[in-house]
Amino acid sequence: DVPIHHLPQISQPSVKLGLRCVGAPGPRSRGRGATHDSGPDPMLPAQRGFLVAIAVAAVAGCGGAAEPDYVERPVHEFYNQALDQLLDGDFVNAAENFDEVERQHPYSAWAIKAKLMTAFTHYSANRYEEAILAAERYIDLHPGNRDVAYAYYLIAICHYEQIVDVGRDQEATRLALASLEEVVRRFPATDYARDARLKIDLARDHLAGKEMDVGRYYLKRGRYAAAINRFRTVVESYPTTSHAAEALHRLAESYLALGIEDEAETAAAVLGHNYPRSAWYADSYRLLRGGGPEPGEDGRSWMRRMWDGLF
Repeated sequence: DVPIHHLPQISQPSVKLGLRCVGAPGPRSRGRGATHDSGPDPMLPAQRGFLVAIAVAAVAGCGGAAEPDYVERPVHEFYNQALDQLLDGDFVNAAENFDEVERQHPYSAWAIKAKLMTAFTHYSANRYEEAILAAERYIDLHPGNRDVAYAYYLIAICHYEQIVDVGRDQEATRLALASLEEVVRRFPATDYARDARLKIDLARDHLAGKEMDVGRYYLKRGRYAAAINRFRTVVESYPTTSHAAEALHRLAESYLALGIEDEAETAAAVLGHNYPRSAWYADSYRLLRGGGPEPGEDGRSWMRRMWDGLF
């Protein structure tokens, strides 16, 4: 058997251990994500390298005939059989055998590895809730383990891959954002954190897109106060997203419709100052010129105070 301390960290793609060299792939794209119209982009191929699962032990002769259920077997047989099943796409039996490692050999170091591999196996089968529960259990039982960062990241990816288009409920996006931020906060110098930062930007942009979608709905129906609340959320909570310029224009449009010209002028002025070449500023300028007033800043406006504080 290979000594336990020779096991690689989870971020390594594969490590040759004696007679075998096996690594499980990391979380992958399933085409379920989208940008601000359809959810964040899926993971890039280059990002998969550090999502590789734990390598297995090198043991000769582990492919014998199947034994009856619940018959005690050496730990390496369960573990290696489970990994082979995982790589073959037999996720149900793989999860069962990883669980059996823990059940029959609870005090083995392999049982710790198997807990995390159970979570990864559920993830590979698109069973996100089971994967999250297994990863949370791993964190609860082994908070100081060197692979705990992967468990946090796997939870975030499970939420991230359930993000749906902005026309639907965004609970998965909010959970993904919170989980990704926790990865960055806890493990800032890891590859997991670097990838999480990219996904945080996409998740925030997606949430801003949801606010814009609802705000436009209210605006079209003449519910200007409700629309302003949505556009203001974008400007205040997501000012660095791709939706900020349109939100400022829609604020100018909504305030002007309500006859609140000072706020409309300030929205257009802030828009012009930060996005002078934006088509949204051109639209706001034409809108205000057509209605009489021109863009101009009011230092008392919440927009001016907010933007000054931000930049």
